[in-house]
Amino acid sequence: MQEYEVIREIFNLCPGNQMRDIFIEEIELPEQADLEAYVKEKFKNEAELKIERTDKEDGSVVFDVMTAAIHQRYTFSRF
Repeated sequence: MQEYEVIREIFNLCPGNQMRDIFIEEIELPEQADLEAYVKEKFKNEAELKIERTDKEDGSVVFDVMTAAIHQRYTFSRF
């Protein structure tokens, strides 16, 4: 099993409020787990879903998720 720290950010698109909600959790996934499938499972009931993956130099993986008009970001870092 592989341990990850997952940071989920929900961006507020209102022009008067630039704050975002941030949630941090630790998860265990099988070795070589499909991280994109993990993210898609969180949004399985969404009709509109766009996901962009970025692999960072430090080994972390970032998924920017757009659903309707909401932008969320999942950042996976290994322990």
